Formats: sequence, C-alpha cells, structure tokens
Amino acid sequence: MLRRVRRAAQAELRAWAARAPLRPRTVMYESFAGNGVLDNPEAMFREIIRSPDLSDIRHIWVLAGAGHDEIRREFAHDRRVRFVKYRSGRYFRALATSGYLINNATFPIEFSKRPGQVYVNTWHGTPLKKMGYDMPGGAVDSANTVRNFVAADYLLSQNHFMTEQMYESAYKLRGAFRGRIVEEGYPRVDRQFLDRGCFLAAHARLEEAGIQLDGRNIVLYAPTWKGDSFANPEDDANALLATVSELQDRLGSSEYMVLLKTHQVVHRFAASQPELKSILVPNDIPTNTILGLASQLITDYSSIFFDFLATGLPIIFYTPDAAEYTGSRGTYFAPDELPGPVVSQLAQVADQIARSAGDGTPVVPHPNYEVWKERFVAREDGGASRRVVDVIFRGHTDLRRVFRISDDARTRVLLHLGGMRSNGITSSALNLLTAIDHDSVDVSIVIQRPRSADQRANQARIDPRIRQFHRSGGMNGHKLPHFRRETAERRGLPDLHHTVPGQAALWADEWRRTFGDMSFDVVADFSGYSSFWATLLLHSPGAERLIWLHNDMAAEEHRVIKGRRRMRRSLPAVFALYSQYDRLVSVSPSLAAVNRRSLERRYTLDPSVFVTSRNLIDSARILSMAADDLEQSVTTIDADGASHTPPWLGEFTRPRDGRWFVTVGRYSTEKNHARLIDSFAALHATAPEARLLIIGYGPLESALQKQIDHLGLSSSVFLVGHLANPVPVMAAADCFVLSSNYEGQPMVLLEAATLRLPIVSVRFASITDALPPGEIHIVDQDSAALALGMAEYLHGQVQPARLDARQYNALALAEFTDAMNITPVHFTAAA
Repeated sequence: MLRRVRRAAQAELRAWAARAPLRPRTVMYESFAGNGVLDNPEAMFREIIRSPDLSDIRHIWVLAGAGHDEIRREFAHDRRVRFVKYRSGRYFRALATSGYLINNATFPIEFSKRPGQVYVNTWHGTPLKKMGYDMPGGAVDSANTVRNFVAADYLLSQNHFMTEQMYESAYKLRGAFRGRIVEEGYPRVDRQFLDRGCFLAAHARLEEAGIQLDGRNIVLYAPTWKGDSFANPEDDANALLATVSELQDRLGSSEYMVLLKTHQVVHRFAASQPELKSILVPNDIPTNTILGLASQLITDYSSIFFDFLATGLPIIFYTPDAAEYTGSRGTYFAPDELPGPVVSQLAQVADQIARSAGDGTPVVPHPNYEVWKERFVAREDGGASRRVVDVIFRGHTDLRRVFRISDDARTRVLLHLGGMRSNGITSSALNLLTAIDHDSVDVSIVIQRPRSADQRANQARIDPRIRQFHRSGGMNGHKLPHFRRETAERRGLPDLHHTVPGQAALWADEWRRTFGDMSFDVVADFSGYSSFWATLLLHSPGAERLIWLHNDMAAEEHRVIKGRRRMRRSLPAVFALYSQYDRLVSVSPSLAAVNRRSLERRYTLDPSVFVTSRNLIDSARILSMAADDLEQSVTTIDADGASHTPPWLGEFTRPRDGRWFVTVGRYSTEKNHARLIDSFAALHATAPEARLLIIGYGPLESALQKQIDHLGLSSSVFLVGHLANPVPVMAAADCFVLSSNYEGQPMVLLEAATLRLPIVSVRFASITDALPPGEIHIVDQDSAALALGMAEYLHGQVQPARLDARQYNALALAEFTDAMNITPVHFTAAA
C-alpha cells in the first residue's frame, strides 16, 4: 500500500513538472543513467561551458547515488551548473522543463518529449557486436532504445557505418526517424588529443586514485560486459581481476602497467572491491583521456577500439570466448577483418605487446589498420565537440555532415495487435505480417510489452522486418484528468478525448511517449477490443484510421465470462469511437453485413465505412506444425519433472475407422461446447465407438467436465486443455466439428481445411463465407441437427474440405490493400 501511495505521489510530481514552463537555455545531461559526467555528453558540456557566446546556458547533470565528489568540487562555485539525482523529483522536473536534453543511452519509460524541447542522443560508440534487431531477441530488448531514437531531434554518428548499420538498419530508423543525423565525429574522442598539461594532469589524477605508474607505459584492458545479468556483475568483475593479474605477471612490472577500464554495468561493483583499487581506472576520469595516455589497447568486442584507432597505436583483440559469443550475440565483422591481431590466450597477448616498441608503436603495423582508421575515424581530429555544438546550439550546418535519413516511398503503416495471447486474432495478425510485401509497405506494430511465455513465443514469431513498439508503463498526467477520462469512457462520451483541451493534451502526450516524433500514413487497431488503444490511435497525426471487427461485435458485448457480461461496458466505449474511424473492417463479407445491421443506426454510422478484409492462412506453417510429434505435443511435465501422457492417447493412436471428432476453442459460452457435448451424447447412443476431443481452456472447464461425467461420457469425451501446438492432434483426428453461437471468421476452420479434414459446423451469421462455398457441412444451430451432422460424417456423407491457400490468400491480401487504401503496393500471396 505504501509503495502504491509513493508511486502515485511521484506521478503527481511528474505531472506538475510537465506543466511548468520550458527553460529554453537550460541543458540536461545524462550519461549511462547517471553513472557520472561521462562520454559524449561530458565533452559537449565542456565545449559549451567554455564558449563565451553560450555563457547564458544553464547546465543540469544527472548523477546516480552518492559520490562523484571530484566533479562536484570542480563546479561547486559555478552557478550555471547543478546536479540532480537520477529518478528523483528534481530529475523529472529537469527532464520536463529543460530546453535541451542530451543523453548517451536512453531516458526511462516515463519520458515524453514536450513540444519545444530539443533531444540529442549521442549514443556511446560505433558497434562491433550486433545491436538492436540484429541481436537474438533484439526487438524486446531494444524497445526503449527505439522509442528514444524516434523521439530525438539529433542523433550523433561517429561514421557512416554507424549511421547505416546501426541507426538505419539495426534499429530500423529508415522511414521512422524524423530528425537529423550529425556525422561529424564523436565529441568524446577530442579527449584523446592531450596537450602536455592535460597529459600530466591525467597522470596525477591516476596517482591520486592509488594507481602507481612509476613511469611505466600504460596497457589498457577494456573489455565489454558479458555477464548474465545487469543486476549481478560480480562474476564478471572477478574474472576481470584474474585476467589483469595474469597478464601483468606475464609482462613483468618494469616496463608496462596494465590498467582495467570496466563497462559501466560492472564499474560500481568493481569500484567496491579493494583488490581492484590499484588497477581500476576511476569512472570520473573520462575513458578517452585514458585512451590518450595508453600505449596499447586490449579489448574484445567493445566499441572502445574504434575511438582508439584515432591514436594510431596498436590494438589487440583478446577473445577466448569468440565461438560462444559470436554464436549467441554475433558481430558485424569477422576476426580476420579487424585492425589488429585476434588471440585467445594471454600468452599470445603478452607476445604481441612484446613485439611493439616501448611507446606502443608496432614494429610491423597491422595490414587492416590504416583502412579502418580512414573508414571509421576520419573525422576524429580533436575538433568534433566544437563542430557538434556549432550545429546544435548555433545552427551552423554549412559544410557540416548533417542530414536526414533518406525516406523511401513505402506507405508507413502502424498496426496495434492486442495482447499477443494465442488466439485467432494473434494467428491472423502473424499470418498477415508474414504475407505483406515489405519492399512496398513500412510496417510498425505496437503491443503491450510481452510478459507471459505464451505472449513472448507469439512475439518472437513476428516477421523480423517489422518495427516493434512495446508499450511499457502508464500514461503521464494528473489523477484528475485520468478520472475524467475514465468517467467519459463509462458514460459513453466519445468526443471528450479531443474536444476538451486537458484530455487532448493527455492523449497527445501518450502518443509522443509511445511513438516519439514518428508519423504514419495509416494506423489500424487490428485487435479492436480496447477503448484505450482505439482512442490512442485516433491521436495519430494526419493518418487514416481503421479498426478491425473480428466478430459479431454486438453479440460480443453480451458475452458471459465467468457468470458476468464483462464487456457490457468496455465494448460500447469502443463502439462509440467508430464514427471517428475512416473504415470499420470485418473479417468476412457476411460479418460486415451483420456488424453494419447491428451498429449502423445505434451509432449513426455511414454504411460505406463497413468493409471486408479476410484473415490469411499460413498453410506451410500449419503443415509443418502438423508434422510435430503427436505424443510430445500432448505430454505434460509436472513440478517434479515427471512426464504425463493423457489417458486417451493410446486409443487415439491405434488404427481406427474414422470415429474421432475434434474441436478447438476457448471453454466459454460463445463457443457452446455444452451443446456439442449434448449432441455427441445423442450420437454416442447409436455410435458408441465415436470419440470427441475438445482442445482449449477457459472458465467453463469445470462445468463442462461435470456435464461429461453426468452424461456418462468420461471415456468418450475428453477435455484436452491448452496445447502450445494443437495441430498434430487436429491432423490425426478424423473430423472437425464447431458448435459456436457466433464467430468472426474462425482461423481454426482455415487450419482444418488446410489439413483436409471434413468439417461439420452449426450455422451462424458468418459461416457461409468462412471458407469457399461447399467446403463446410453446415447444420442448424441446435443439438439434434449437430448430432445428425456428425452422424452424416460417420456415414460417409461429409467430404474432406479443400482450400487453395494461394488463391485464397491473394483474395484476402487484395481486400486488405483496398481496406487500408494503400497504393501502389505489391503483396506476396503465400500459400
């Protein structure tokens, strides 16, 4: 309770801060979430503060935790500079009111750039290791990074490789980033060009920290972080100590001093270890200053070596875990492409160091070195800070490499996919995303951040060419406007979100928080069940807006879930927004007619807005899933690790004469499995060899099992439960049966037809065009008719369904194209 009160109070403070006036001549700097006054932001800060024409600028530095005494002392008497604690109330006030925001990583999920703010993201290095969507699981891990990038006005790039490979490709900013790239080198590298005074001052600072150089040449060991958890860096720090100690022993102590520069994730822990004190570079000494002192650099996959190229001194790549690391994370360059020797043993590292002169000059320069230096650090001449500040704070772009990422001609589409739970909507969405021609359409999707294993598995299936926004956290703003928002929703007042200024500001802020400055040509709520998302998408600037109607929506409003009509209030709030959408998309022509009849007059809707876009089927995937091992697909593992197979499996896998029926659907009222069980009881009286499998899960499981037991069918009707892959069971069954009260366009019927199963279904409004004509044996919606339909299958009167997936998908894609009003566009009508 106390934690909730504290969070609410913090949210109110953030809301007040967001209403305070902007301070256009104030700059807020953040580096590695407050780890220190570091990196590119530090270099830009010092360039600004020593510039007479920028002396009116005020500076706020973000620092996390205690310490940072050196920098605090340095600016204790400079009234232009102050410090705020990371994630404190003052932090969020500075974040909301500073005219300029400079960060080398990302701001937290609460961040929403206000109109008038200028956001500069410098990032923190040219990547060697794969980044963003190029990493396994990168779409989830990179969600907040992409969100920050699309909110930025400027992105700093050290070189054109970084622009193209990292920004445009790995983070999918081509077609998304509306700001400008500044490709003038990295401000932090200026620190490496030390004059005599700076050189001596840096040496003195190391000795103050307890590092005794005694005139020895510095060999800097600066690996990337490779631990398993950002929260537990201990193992990584201990391994680093062992490496440095062994290398120092091999080199001896007379000529070289091996120093350790840790990754920011590890540093706080490493600094707390007394045994590291004599070799650990303090965090308040800029990394690039140490690079300017070093005679040689040893690294693995850290981007630090790109900066060191500007010195012209040797780089050794020590990668004992190369096979494991490149197999899991991956790198953009092969070992033989790198600008230095790649070794796997410390003895080889020591041997390479011994081959250099005392100052680090290699006896024989590495053959790749000069090519890399020209390609990656050609702009590093000690003046990058001045040029970058010139561009951003003085507006001087002439003769500077400042440009926008080239925009292509593709139509920019945003789709909200819903909760990504395993259901028909998710299957339909995933099939659609695979089929779209991404050379013609730039597709972004937005989902809530996946948390369950089921959601993560479905998210992982999203086509890798698609840009993903994962919404985390909640809306900003005061409690009172949120109370008014919720009241308007309950009362069915659909216009307040854009007619009342406070409400419009609330939603506009959430749009910016989620999507930054990105714009779209078309946005679509593909899920269609959430008033929150239906409202948010209406705040997309200048886009056409569509919302999907996957079912008989009026019937859905009255669906009973656990004894309650849980959507009786939520769906009317969605319906009330329909008039603000350009098109309402049902998933079959008959369903469009049903929805038009039930909603048109009730909400004063233009009949022309009701259009059709059928679900697609990925037949290749269905057939591949069908080939999975049947027993494995139904085997469960208990808490003790023991495996269990269902009691019906033995009989199911024995040779038989077409007597196993199967259905798949949630155990809920609209699926009406109770009617199916009653019908099967009547069938079973005359065909006792028949069996029924009901695959699914839901609130009616207990009631359905009681019904089965009461009818004496416990050895003939089986509630299978949820299966991650139900297709092997479907494929092994003999006939698919459906008893729903109503449906949209059931994905499961497309799947059953792909498997060439005979299909018996009761009649509902959209059944006639769920599949091509004649492929479903349709009976009246009552128990006796359904029992007769199943009996007709047993008597050979129902033939296997057929589906020409390629022809069907071509039709469905054409409907999608028309509904989205996308021209010109080309689709791949995959089977």
